[in-house]
Amino acid sequence: MNNLILIILGMAAVTYGPRLIPFLIISDRPRPPYVDAFLKGIPAAAIGALIIPGVINATPEMPVAAIAGMAFTLAAGLWKGGIILPVLGSVLVTYMVLYSAA
Repeated sequence: MNNLILIILGMAAVTYGPRLIPFLIISDRPRPPYVDAFLKGIPAAAIGALIIPGVINATPEMPVAAIAGMAFTLAAGLWKGGIILPVLGSVLVTYMVLYSAA
């Protein structure tokens, strides 16, 4: 059991380290505008990569639920930004539409 904990902690350090080091190196320097524009596009790309393929296959018997979830994702993403609210909200909206019709 003790070795398992050490293995998990080691894997966490190896995973987290490469992500933390670049952040620490460039966090105090100003970024060029094109880099900022690229970084601001990442949440929309992540939403597209996470949601759209699943929507196509998730509810073939009730496409209205998928459309409602995607509409919420689009609206919340444009309004609030980020990724957490649009993703969790789309899941909740799709669930509500699916089970309100049942």
